[in-house]
Amino acid sequence: MSRSISPPPLKRRKVAVQESAKLNPIRIFSWNISGIDAFLPPPNTQNITAFFQPKSSTSSGQSTSSSSPLRAFLTRHNNPHVLFLQELKIAPRNATDTLASLRRALNPPTSDAHRPTYEIHISLPRDKYNARAFGGKLYGVATILRSDFADKHITRVYAPDWDLEGRVLITETNFPETKSPIEIKPPIQTNFPPEDTLIPKSHPEPLALINIYAINGTSAPYYNPDTGKVTGTRHDLKVRYHSLLRDECLLLEKRGFHVVVAGDVNVARSAWDGFPRLRTVPEIHCVNRRDFNGKFFGRGDNIRAGVECGEGVGHGSEGVEGGCLDAVDVWRAVFGEERRYTYFPRGREWGSSCDRVDMVFVSGGLWEAGRVLGTGILDTVQEGGTSDHVPIWVEVGVGG
Repeated sequence: MSRSISPPPLKRRKVAVQESAKLNPIRIFSWNISGIDAFLPPPNTQNITAFFQPKSSTSSGQSTSSSSPLRAFLTRHNNPHVLFLQELKIAPRNATDTLASLRRALNPPTSDAHRPTYEIHISLPRDKYNARAFGGKLYGVATILRSDFADKHITRVYAPDWDLEGRVLITETNFPETKSPIEIKPPIQTNFPPEDTLIPKSHPEPLALINIYAINGTSAPYYNPDTGKVTGTRHDLKVRYHSLLRDECLLLEKRGFHVVVAGDVNVARSAWDGFPRLRTVPEIHCVNRRDFNGKFFGRGDNIRAGVECGEGVGHGSEGVEGGCLDAVDVWRAVFGEERRYTYFPRGREWGSSCDRVDMVFVSGGLWEAGRVLGTGILDTVQEGGTSDHVPIWVEVGVGG
């Protein structure tokens, strides 16, 4: 792609000299699973989800499934500290039983006392007129936390008051203060090599981990949640949610948190994020893209992400009402122009049409401090399983 402007370098990432304290890495996975039912197979029933399950050898030398599909995913990825799920699609009439089954799936009976346990927090739509899938199912999001991590570091998990559609869950950490500088080493090769320097604080800021399932901005009607009357479109609501989420992030930063936002944002940022091409028809895609890039990323990050004027996409924060978060798109900051995708529509040959609409973006201060330690996209048919999205992950350094 030709550009008349070279991407500016990211701000210096800081690396501290070690004394007595070290960073502890936490791994956060995010996945739009497109329906929780595939992760809750009936007992003693083999079905399409069997491939999720790890195999254990029997005395006869044959393999048997040893875990629930959801637990198998966590085990296969070395028991991450956090797993964000989007698009649960829970039937209201079965919600209680489904959530109970989900909790059992996370913590199946086991004789291994060292096997970590998990807790789950769920937000479902409180709006009876919107945010319903086929058959009236509730989309919703779930944040799954490893119990030892949650017990030590999590202060609260909550849905913001403005989110009536069960699309946002915020997890706040509260890491203890340390008296020594924190060692931060850059374990990944980035396009913008960090420089060594001392962090001018005695402890890293706490994190606000935000699980997001963004609205798909279309011309479909949006119904007033109180009256049920049509009051605009889903596109109008998406733009409003962009503003609300940005404002929430800015407030969290003002309170002293660094934010880590991960999930399905339902926007491909630039031509690098769509294959075989970026969606520009209907025009509403361009409007949503411009609004997203402008409210969450500054001009420098937008240029680094391949966002160009003249494509129906602006450079970013100039003139955006309310300003922008000035965040860092972690995938682009680490891998530059590399083209990898997270959404693979059903009914098409794998890889013939795909987009990067699931992503992680973080506070600029978190990136500058060198606390983003790694990231990836698990873009295989096996990892995608029954979903039309694949998982993504990020590793972040914390203290305490």
